[in-house]
Parts: sequence; C-alpha cells; structure tokens
Amino acid sequence: MDETGVDYMVLSLASPGIQSIANASVAEEVATRANDKFAEMVSNNTARFGAFAALSMHNASQAANELRRCVKELGFHGALLNDFQQAGPQNETLYYYDSPDYDVFWEAAVDLDVPVYLHPRSPISAIVKLDYSHAPWLLGAPQQFAVELSTHVAGLCTNGIFDRFPGLKVVVGHFGERLPSDFWRIDEMLSRKVLAGMPMKRNFSDYWRTNIYETTTGNFWTELLHFHTSILGADRILYSVDYPFVMMQQGAAWVASLPLTEQHKLDF
Repeated sequence: MDETGVDYMVLSLASPGIQSIANASVAEEVATRANDKFAEMVSNNTARFGAFAALSMHNASQAANELRRCVKELGFHGALLNDFQQAGPQNETLYYYDSPDYDVFWEAAVDLDVPVYLHPRSPISAIVKLDYSHAPWLLGAPQQFAVELSTHVAGLCTNGIFDRFPGLKVVVGHFGERLPSDFWRIDEMLSRKVLAGMPMKRNFSDYWRTNIYETTTGNFWTELLHFHTSILGADRILYSVDYPFVMMQQGAAWVASLPLTEQHKLDF
C-alpha cells in the first residue's frame, strides 16, 4: 500500500462469495463468520483498513439485520454483494434485489447511511450453456461480468428502487459496467416504456448523478475517465484497483500518468 500510494483499503469477500450459497441457513452462517473474521483482521490497524459486510440475500430482513450489526457493532463501511443470490434445490433460482421484497434491506442501508457495492460474479451453469457455450472466453471480465451486472443495476433503476429510497447509495465498479457510456440510448428507449407501467420516475441517467457512484476497478483507460468525468462529474468517480485480480502497481502507474495536478490525483 505504501509503495502504491494507498492510504486506506476496504476489504471484501471475493466473488461469488455468499451469493453462490443456495442454502439460506448456511449462507447466513458463513456470512456471519466471514464478517467476524474481517473485523478481527482489521482490528489492529483501523487507520489503514476497513471492511464491507458479506451478506446472505435469501431473506431481506435477515440481510438488513446483519448489515446493521456489521455497521454498528463492527464498524464496517457498508456491504458488497456479488450480483444475484443463488437459491433453490438445484442452485438455479436467482434472486435479484430490485423487487419490493428487498425494500426492508434498502431501507436499512439508507438509515445507516452506508453504500452497497454491487460486484460481478460468475454465472450459473444454465446461463453458461445458453449464452456462452459458443464463446466461453467471453466469460468473466472481458464481457459477461458487465453484461450480467449492468442488467441488475438497470433493474434497480427501472423498478423504482431509487425513487422509493432517494437517499440510497450504490457503488458500481469498472466504470459503471459500461452503462454511462450508453446513457442517451438507454434514456431514449426507456422513455418509451413509461406507458407500459415502468415504475421508474426519472431518466435512467439521473440516478448516476444522485444515487450511483462508479469506480475505476480494473479499467484504467484515461480517455474513458475524461468522458465519464464530463458527464457525471469527478465526485461520482472513485479510484479503486480490484486487487488481487488487478495489481495495485498497475493502478498506481495509471494514476501517475494522468494529466492531472497532484492535488487532483490526491482527491481522486
């Protein structure tokens, strides 16, 4: 961290984490143990390390309670969810968090005033077979991560989560999983869905200026940073590396190369 100019690091459970555990009671127990371990790991150096809670998302009320425990008792900064929650006897039931069933969880995040980071994960075998068997090299970071998670994030917007919880803060990595680069088309085409009963009350792009933050995790493209800064503002973009999947030295070298003042680099 010292070598790469990082003062503070937030630890989280690697993908797919708890979201791959289909048994609800097992998922809840493993999440609790993981969070207790995180608290133990950072306890001797809280000036340099913090943590995001790992949560089972089988039951929104239980997830809300565990988030409260992690924030109020363990001092965590929020939660990180690895996309959808697997469930069911065959591990093929997928829970997304954009229905009213999850309102109690989002309400807790707002009450605690902490962010929820949505991170990609590997797909279930049925999706691999249907969508990626023709080109398996697209799985993961090259394509599948952005495709799957961007749909989940768009679902939060279109199903009215941010309208019901205007104080909610969500963080999306990899420069927003490509969504900000397509704002015009998304806004235009979603405007045609209003008469069909879509719950979203504002333009899709609006939520990225009030509720959604993006990070640079594993996407060190200077021209894209300039473009996203121009449409979102610098305060909506957070520096992040995605270690250990991307090396911290690579992120540090990119920041050093940016045509910014030293103060702007420190603010970034």
